[in-house]
Amino acid sequence: MGQIGPTHLLVVALVVLVVFGSKRLPDTARALGKSLRILKSEAAALKTEEPQTHQPQQARPVQPVQQLQHPQQAPEPVHQPPVSS
Repeated sequence: MGQIGPTHLLVVALVVLVVFGSKRLPDTARALGKSLRILKSEAAALKTEEPQTHQPQQARPVQPVQQLQHPQQAPEPVHQPPVSS
């Protein structure tokens, strides 16, 4: 019961052919093959890549910020008492 026989594979192939259609099936298979090749090459690259150890960078001294020169402010107006006549 747990084994897949040739009859089962034939039924699956027919269902795939009906679902995707005979025109789209080669394109779909080509795209699937390309994706599997990319996945395989990336997995191989990860295996051969040396693990990088995280080395903290040394802290650089911070230079002081220069004081900003504010433009001269206009003097405040002098309040004079109103002139009475």
